[in-house]
Amino acid sequence: MNANWYADVPVVTRTYMTMAFMTTLACSLEIITPLSLYLNTNLIYSKYQVWRLLTNFLFFGNFGIDFLFHLFFLYRYARSLEEGSFRRRTSDFFFMLLFGALFLIGVTVALAPPIHFLGSSLTFMLVYVWSKRNRDVQMRFLQMFNFTAPYLPWVLLAFSVLLHNNAVVDLMGIGAGHLYFFLEDVYPQLEGGRRVLITPGFIKAMFGEAGQLDAAAAAALAMGAGAGAAGGAAAEAAEGAGGGEAGEAGEAGEAGGGAGAAGAAAEDGPEDWTAREPGDADGHPHED
Repeated sequence: MNANWYADVPVVTRTYMTMAFMTTLACSLEIITPLSLYLNTNLIYSKYQVWRLLTNFLFFGNFGIDFLFHLFFLYRYARSLEEGSFRRRTSDFFFMLLFGALFLIGVTVALAPPIHFLGSSLTFMLVYVWSKRNRDVQMRFLQMFNFTAPYLPWVLLAFSVLLHNNAVVDLMGIGAGHLYFFLEDVYPQLEGGRRVLITPGFIKAMFGEAGQLDAAAAAALAMGAGAGAAGGAAAEAAEGAGGGEAGEAGEAGEAGGGAGAAGAAAEDGPEDWTAREPGDADGHPHED
């Protein structure tokens, strides 16, 4: 493993992992107690303990195999998203986490499920979004059967039920992930659809990406103008030459485009994934 692996982890994933680890360490050393971390709306409203809106996402249980599996899932899928579909869009990735956290808190407040720590559900949301954006990735479960990435959340849910874990934790994460995926990836492509989830400017500024959208739009316009001028010149040349060579060039361009698409699809290689965390994931507060 690279000695600088920690520094290589993207900033949002690294920060979340570090905060989760330090929170668990503080609880193990009895500096703080999980009772001061869990989501309690009464204490938030009456005692102004607003930190609970954040800390309930940071505690995955005391040090043990369950904690390690949760941290592994967080590292694996948060990093894959931040380095993949959110590459150079750190602010959008942070906004996705913020959207998921607010959705999960809203569901908890409205429906009052017996869940007090929502970190597991937020991690499951990341798994769901990753699976939808990596549809062609081949996966293997316990070395027994293969499936493609979109089935991963449901395989994990079934495995959780077999282990008698609280399935509501996973279902809430699936709901948050599906809502985000629909609003961000599906709805804008529908007729009459548009982007609903737009990262606020202050979040973009926080990550130094305030002018990113304007720069990208300007580059796209410049490329479009250049392509239009080149197309006009090519059309005039083709008209003067009778259009025969232009037709051949068009066929070659189509063939090249097909080869490029096939190459892009071939970039997604098989992935060997084996197990999900055992143990209770409902996150009830307790003291040792």
